[in-house]
Amino acid sequence: MYKKILVALENGRADDALVPHIAELARRLGSELLLVHVADGFVARNFEQLKLAESEEMRADRAYLDGVAQRLHARGIPVATELALGNPPQEILRTAEMRGCDLIAMTSHGHKMIGDFFLGSTIEKVRHNTMIPILVVRAGRETPATPNPAGSKSRPAT
Repeated sequence: MYKKILVALENGRADDALVPHIAELARRLGSELLLVHVADGFVARNFEQLKLAESEEMRADRAYLDGVAQRLHARGIPVATELALGNPPQEILRTAEMRGCDLIAMTSHGHKMIGDFFLGSTIEKVRHNTMIPILVVRAGRETPATPNPAGSKSRPAT
């Protein structure tokens, strides 16, 4: 069903909610993952135009992507990485189209309308500009747990 899944990573705690979900989905479906982080600092946004050297932010983001990819690859999941530069919604959409992705996975921070107005919502901008299905995982939530007979939750083995 989903052969190539773009996983939009933030290089932050929100990824802790997204990666386990998408890894299990990829494992079950035999999907390839494309881990994408969009560096959007000054150097990243002006890298090509001003012929700038790679920033520390960009090097750290690339190392982060490589680390996540190595952990997924060790679990037998086919994975590639891409560090995009610039505007996150535009780069996620561009990369998904160019790389032939058939699902985009992202995290939501649960902002309310006023928060999205001031902060902007990458998800909103992506969903309004693509026909590719989007899987949204709420950031800050634990990995789904399996209920035990006593009704309390136990965390799955990692």
